[in-house]
Amino acid sequence: MQNHPVYTDNDPQNELSTLNLGPTHPATHGVFQNVLQLDGERIVSGVSTIGYIHRAFEKIAEHRPFYQITPLTDRLNYCSSPINNMGWHMTVEKLLGITTPKRVDYLRVIVMELARISDHIICNGVLGVDTGAFTGFLYMMEFREAIYEIYEEVCGSRLTTNIGRIGGFERNFNAIAFAKLRKFLKDFPKTLKEFESLFNRNRIFVDRTKDVAAVTPEEALSYSWTGPILRATGVDYDVRVMEPYSSYEEFEFEVPVGPNGDVYSRFLVRNEEMWQSMRIIEQALTKLEKEPTDIFHADVPEFYLPPKEDVYNNMEALIYHFKIVMGEIPTPNTEVYHSVEGANGELGFYLVNDGGRSPYRLHFRRPSFINYQMYAPMSRGMLLSDAIINMSSLNVIAGELDA
Repeated sequence: MQNHPVYTDNDPQNELSTLNLGPTHPATHGVFQNVLQLDGERIVSGVSTIGYIHRAFEKIAEHRPFYQITPLTDRLNYCSSPINNMGWHMTVEKLLGITTPKRVDYLRVIVMELARISDHIICNGVLGVDTGAFTGFLYMMEFREAIYEIYEEVCGSRLTTNIGRIGGFERNFNAIAFAKLRKFLKDFPKTLKEFESLFNRNRIFVDRTKDVAAVTPEEALSYSWTGPILRATGVDYDVRVMEPYSSYEEFEFEVPVGPNGDVYSRFLVRNEEMWQSMRIIEQALTKLEKEPTDIFHADVPEFYLPPKEDVYNNMEALIYHFKIVMGEIPTPNTEVYHSVEGANGELGFYLVNDGGRSPYRLHFRRPSFINYQMYAPMSRGMLLSDAIINMSSLNVIAGELDA
């Protein structure tokens, strides 16, 4: 972290003021609070308060069957819901020993990388807004909308997607989804280049972000940071590489890292990750050409809900539907941990199972909750205006912060 002047609260020459930054301040981009002590416009100390939208998801999950927990994960980082959905499905598949077909893996990779791009569009666009540049945000939002239209073709939803199922997807991808995906890959690079040319060497933006809130690799690791903000410090940790899932080991891509962990480095890392995500999606589309087009889920009738028309007309499907819903199929009495590379870092699910149809215990490793711990200490000595853009660069999502 940067070296700033040291202030003491008991210095009689300092007349400190108290500022509530949040829980409803527009600059926080979420419902959380920081009670700041200010000497003029410089922060002397701060206390972070969370829990304003705590919804007890982990406790609720203990009373829901595995397949009904997916909508809860939507409401963690709702800017990239599909990553949460897929991470949960893969956790349950790990528990049950389900191996998904390659085509399912590749389709999941496409959806997760689209979600990563969507999340970074919002984060970097809002960072521009918080430094006084609204144009870039508007440029990029058109393509977040394009991604949401692809979601709609796949699952019918846009923001809280509930996309996919344990074992694969509820339905196959249609031709319109693939057409919209290819159009996105054709049109988005031009806009992303314009966005980068608007910001990367913009003197005002660089002055506002470079060397602001710089963090060393040692400090980031001591606070268990992961994701783009850790990679911005120069640490190339990425779950997709270190612990591959969904056949990520078959893809070629770079893990971008930053020079000094400041706000500007985080911005650059997220921009480069969008380029890498498009590269991954292109490879996934190529790999799909070699796979059977009618496969979109694993052959696990004990845990994959059959289509509704089959339930109405086929006795075997009706029996499986009943047994899955009523929890009559035994599950392993064990515990598993599975993590995926979320847009903000390592998103993990620690599941303790007692053999029933619901988790005995479930814990979400939420990257925003982990990353936000450092905000108050790193803000000490910082100007209030710098603390605002520092918060934007951390991309704290309130739903992921509280759960």
